[in-house]
Parts: sequence; C-alpha cells; structure tokens
Amino acid sequence: MVSPVRDHYEKLLGPVYSWMVGDIDAAMSRADAELEAIGIPANGTGIAVDLGAGFGMHSVPLARRGYQVTAVDAYKPLLSELEARAGSLPIRTVNANLLEFKSHVPQPAAVILCMGDTLTHLPDTASVEALFKAISATLVPGGLFAVTFRDYASAALKGDGRFILVRSDENRILTCFLEYGETRVQVHDVLHERDGGQWRLRLSNYPKLRLSPEWVVTALASLGFNVRREPGLGGMVRVIAQQMH
Repeated sequence: MVSPVRDHYEKLLGPVYSWMVGDIDAAMSRADAELEAIGIPANGTGIAVDLGAGFGMHSVPLARRGYQVTAVDAYKPLLSELEARAGSLPIRTVNANLLEFKSHVPQPAAVILCMGDTLTHLPDTASVEALFKAISATLVPGGLFAVTFRDYASAALKGDGRFILVRSDENRILTCFLEYGETRVQVHDVLHERDGGQWRLRLSNYPKLRLSPEWVVTALASLGFNVRREPGLGGMVRVIAQQMH
C-alpha cells in the first residue's frame, strides 16, 4: 500500500517541489549557512547522511565541506535532480523510506541531517522514536544529528490563518490549507496551473504529525544525546543532538 505522503508527492507536490523552493542557488547558500550555525566543520571528514534529501539543498553543501554523503529520499525524481546537480561531488543517492536508512549506511556516520519539515511526514511518534534509535546506533561518538520541523503542536492556526500562499508566479499558484486534528494536521495543497489559456486545478492532501519540540528534545535526551533547541530558518524549530557515547 502506498503511503499518503508518497502518494501526495507523486501526485502533486514532487513535480513542483523545486519550483516551490524558488532560487536553488540561494536555497543552497541558506543551507550552507545553516550548516555553519549547526556547528558542522567547513573541512569535514567521514560519512554524512541526509534524510529527506530532496534535490540536495543540504547534501551538496555537505559534500562541498568534505563529507561522503548518503542522500536518502522516498521520491526518486528529486534524487535524479540531486544527481544532476552533484556532478563529481561525493554523493550517493538512495531511494528508500527514511526508516530503512540504516541498512543503506554500513559505516558509522559523523553527521546525520533531517531538515525541512521531513520529520513530521512520519506516520506516528513510534516511527519517530524508531528513527531516533537508528540514528543513535549509526552516529560515531561525538557525532551530530540535526533536525528541523514545524511546530504544529503548540498552537493551531484558526480561521483564515489556516490558508497559506506558498508561492505564485504568472503560470502557477500553490496554496495550502491546514486542518488540525488531535495528533496530526491534514495539509491540503491547492495547485492552480496555467495550461495554455486556461487555469487547471489540482488537489491533494496528506497528514503531518503535530510534534511538540519538548517531546523531540526529551526523546533524544533519553537516548543519551546532549541536546539543544534553537530557532531554525523560516519559522522552523531546530534541534541539534550530539552523540555522547
């Protein structure tokens, strides 16, 4: 059975994802600055894993910093974009579910990233805990795990605030509508695209977890990580965890 998230990416979001981000070079520059803020060395060595790598917004800067990068994503066309951008950089792409990543990373990793809002795509908190355990088992002593996500748990948007214009240009308009449940928020993407002289409407929706930042910090600390929480880019929460054993 195809997961709702994978179905949504294949049906609507995947083909417009790079467009949604905008200027790719600018996005990679922001990602590189984020790596700096996280504390990832400019001259790194060893293995780095990018979970939910997409078109390589963080994978490419990681490889430029000297890491051998394994880029994992469930949507193959975005990995193909990454491969085209990577050139001769040491990036290996893996088309797989995030929860399967450890079987594709045989050596201990110095850095593991899960950026954007990838973490909330997992089906339940038990899956998040399983991912954190796999990350703990993969990192070298002193290794870093960094994750960003949107805090849908602290407060639910109300009324018209649930409608968000993601991006628009003369040929495409992407809006999303958020519908809050107790443990998940249902994201409805509304895509208008110009086809010749007509506008065509495409609709799709998928669930995201309402993860509390405090819960994420506690879950990582319980595995022996030294954890810090800070503001991330674009209003996201950023949590950085260092492997202590």
